Amino acid sequence: MTTTADYGEKIPNNVDLREDRRLQRALESWQPNFLSWWDSMGPSLPTQDVYLRTAVNVGREGWAHFGHVAMRDYRWGIFLADRKEDRRIAFGQHKGEPVWQKVPGEYRADLQRLIVIQGDTEPASVEQQRNLGATAPSLYDLRNLFQVNVEEGRHLWAMVYLLHAYFGREGREEAEELLHRNSGSEESPRILGAFNEETPDWLSFFMFTYFTDRDGKYQLGTLKESAFDPLSRTCEFMLKEESHHMFVGTTGIDRVVQRTVELMREHDTDDVIAHGGIPLEVIQKYVNFHYSVSLDLFGGETSTNVANYFTAGLKGRWAEERRKDDHRLTDDSIMVDAIVDGTVGQTEVAALVGLNTDLRREYISDCQNGLNRWNRILEEAGVPQRLRLPHAAFNRRVGAFTGIEATPEGEIISAEEWERRKGGWLPTDVDKAHVRSLMQPVHQPGKIAAWIAPPRQGINGKPFDYDYVHLA
Repeated sequence: MTTTADYGEKIPNNVDLREDRRLQRALESWQPNFLSWWDSMGPSLPTQDVYLRTAVNVGREGWAHFGHVAMRDYRWGIFLADRKEDRRIAFGQHKGEPVWQKVPGEYRADLQRLIVIQGDTEPASVEQQRNLGATAPSLYDLRNLFQVNVEEGRHLWAMVYLLHAYFGREGREEAEELLHRNSGSEESPRILGAFNEETPDWLSFFMFTYFTDRDGKYQLGTLKESAFDPLSRTCEFMLKEESHHMFVGTTGIDRVVQRTVELMREHDTDDVIAHGGIPLEVIQKYVNFHYSVSLDLFGGETSTNVANYFTAGLKGRWAEERRKDDHRLTDDSIMVDAIVDGTVGQTEVAALVGLNTDLRREYISDCQNGLNRWNRILEEAGVPQRLRLPHAAFNRRVGAFTGIEATPEGEIISAEEWERRKGGWLPTDVDKAHVRSLMQPVHQPGKIAAWIAPPRQGINGKPFDYDYVHLA
């Protein structure tokens, strides 16, 4: 195990791949299939090269190299964070025992399933974002899209390595299937619902990278705690790259809100449609949709599967080792969302069964930070409106609120009333058509579309007008 990646290899890695010729051959035979998938399902806009960062090291400092790269030649590789000597299992029935370097037989199926589900999300988002390059509002944004895409591709490699290295023939077959499912496909869709939704415009992309990639952060955070050490170290490094994806979403929405309030003040109106902007009301609808869909990714409020994963040591809680309890939870309880006597309420369940709720609450608290940022922009502009997260019962299709309809304030309403009022809460066809109408490409250095403000700074110290992307 080396900290620095070996770029002399066909597959860059820091896991001494050359020491296992059989594994190396298997991964090298998967590589052309990956490139074929990238060519057919990856970014559709032709480019010569893109100013990308490539992981070269897993240490805390200086882990990435920046330079113009032809995207198909990007050096996707396998990187695990440094191994911690004498690392111990931090939770569950095996707490205190040494972590596992191999997969225990009794947990093989569960671990494989967790890795496959995580792996399936990575190429899915590339497929969802495939055509966005054609409508990029600036070369800076285009570069950020492509950076997200190549890193999702690398995260797929991370999971495929684990499947090949530790799960034998079944793992190799699952790795192939990761390239055969496609986002939105009727015959072979991606596993999780949110990854079959379309991402047709850049406002959707910013919302996706803010809300849905943030779900990814929390899922990776639970797997980082795993007693299976290669999975833990893989996810620890993936989290480094994932932070940029959420940065793209956070600052993207910053800039949309900023431009909208500039237009509101300039023209003294809340209705900025005629002036080429996105109204705050529409931004709120997009928040409502992407947030509610992302909440569903955490599963039901209660789950015996997740309780079993925790007890077995497969998947911990967010920031497990900072928790002030016994890390076994056998006698603890938690309040979870529920429908109680026909209204939105809570009920008490065993803490182990309520771990999805624990994780979702961490996520909700984190999401609120973005709303606070965007509301500061509104406040500083002297605009009275504020953006908000809808109630957890709103627009839900998984968990306790599946069978009901609720307003963004959490009031239960009839299905008929929902149908009558949902256009005020979720993007309508008219809203989507307006947003799409603004998606005119701006592919000249230093120029930007009129519906979004420029960034405060460029990438890696470069100015905004740098030639981040050379188009074909």
